[in-house]
Amino acid sequence: MPSSSRPESPPRSRPPTISLAAYCRCGAMTSARGLFDGMRDPDVVFWTTLMSGYAASGRSREALSLLRAMELSGVQPNVVTLSTAASACARLADAGLGRQVHARTEVAGWSGNAVCATALVDMYGKAGRVEDARAVFDGMDAPARNAVSWGAMLAAYTQNALGNEAIQLFAELRTNGRGLAPNQFMLSSVVSACAGVARLGIGKCVHGAALRLGQGNDEVIAVALVDMYSKCGCYEYSRKVFDRIDQPSLIPYTSIIVSAAKYGHGRWALALFSEMVDQGVQPNDVTLLGVLHACSHSGLVDTGLQLLRSMQSKYGIAPCPSHYTCAVDMLGRAGRLEEAFELAMEAQVEGNEALLLWNSLLSACRTHKRLDLATLAGQRVLEFNQDVASGLVLMSNAYASVGQTGNADAVRSGMRRRGIRKDPGCSWIEVKDTPYVFYAGAISCAGARTDEVLTLLDELECKMRERGYKGRLGRARVSDGHEDDGDEGKGVMVGVHSEILALGFGLLVLPKGMTIRVMKNLRMCCDCHEAFKLISVIVEREFVVRDLNRFHHFQMGSCSCSDYW
Repeated sequence: MPSSSRPESPPRSRPPTISLAAYCRCGAMTSARGLFDGMRDPDVVFWTTLMSGYAASGRSREALSLLRAMELSGVQPNVVTLSTAASACARLADAGLGRQVHARTEVAGWSGNAVCATALVDMYGKAGRVEDARAVFDGMDAPARNAVSWGAMLAAYTQNALGNEAIQLFAELRTNGRGLAPNQFMLSSVVSACAGVARLGIGKCVHGAALRLGQGNDEVIAVALVDMYSKCGCYEYSRKVFDRIDQPSLIPYTSIIVSAAKYGHGRWALALFSEMVDQGVQPNDVTLLGVLHACSHSGLVDTGLQLLRSMQSKYGIAPCPSHYTCAVDMLGRAGRLEEAFELAMEAQVEGNEALLLWNSLLSACRTHKRLDLATLAGQRVLEFNQDVASGLVLMSNAYASVGQTGNADAVRSGMRRRGIRKDPGCSWIEVKDTPYVFYAGAISCAGARTDEVLTLLDELECKMRERGYKGRLGRARVSDGHEDDGDEGKGVMVGVHSEILALGFGLLVLPKGMTIRVMKNLRMCCDCHEAFKLISVIVEREFVVRDLNRFHHFQMGSCSCSDYW
């Protein structure tokens, strides 16, 4: 008697498109490629799916080779294919390949498509071709620009250190964005732009916008705010933003540790690091570099060396050139120059990293007047054919510091003969959301108040001399070699240093009681450091200076760096 039960139906095979996409999502590209190669005449969807898988797996060149193979097989790319190809070029930061994809997009008639255009904006931005990115962005119809498009253009400016342009674009979004509300990625980009150019006032406005939009607790924005407030000289605000993050992850912890390091709060940075590790958050190489910086700027040399030696065993992170450079700098600051030289030799660093390392050691030798080691470090610097201006100026200053003016002049003459010039020192101050940039000896930025600034500096100089100051502030002063342009050396009369000019302007235009914040592109010199301390007593105001290495908070005759920088 036949069974009444129905025969079991064979299992349905999964459609190949779903199987291919599943393999790609899991990163199983060998299996994905095997399935693809077994297909007869795969259409554009299969080709694009495999391309996306390769691109997502970090195999961008293989993804782009598929585009060429697809066209040779007679299959025409669609909008998703070309945007995927543009994204692959973005990962490679290859503008040449990106232009080829752009040309294919134009030929295919997809250049006006929002998805394709946005991918091209992102690609050009990551490849450093910001003007090309803006041309694509401007070529989009206004209604086609969505949050992703605006965000890509903002990121292109921010990633290429064009902070003022990013801020201007954000202003355009607010006025011409057809009511589009900025998302957390746009807000974090413009906050990062404010950090890069130290635009505190605008950064605070963006922070307020984030709060009004209900995104104040977003971690992406919070991390950008921590960095922005720190770089604008407001560490206390950075800490407040960090403290409001619920269960901070690696990036917020790293950001606040780096901030504490730049302000010389070494022990506080170490406490934050211990807290992070206790919370089960694994540090990365940037975190450990921040901790080393904290040790360097706070004189915690033995603690820093112990961390350097235990990075591999404790955290599974091998020291990289940046870690060794920081450790050499740390030993040099402490005057332990023989150890610094031995570590520099042990590191076996090459390329630009080596130039940074030997420049750091050379600077320490100059500070501690160790001409013997400075000569050895200088010989290493001379092995490089580019970016040697800072090292040569340091070498000249090292000779000058021990009275060997003939050798110092010879180095300067060699620089002139080779056409090597150091970037000029500049400082800037923000007044009512407008930056004012001052260069050494050039006060034209003060406009109609130029004479007032110089008169104020002359008056301050008189009061400072009563307290034992022997430098010059007003109409002329002697350069110490930190902020010259490569032609003048110690003992030559040059214009007043840029941070002094910025401070004088700030004292005139900023109301009493407001902290004056000055940003500088070079290391602050010893004379200016002493001048700021004295002026803070005379005028009874607080100053914050961000120089090339760290922050200095001057208050009632003392500095937060404790004269260790």
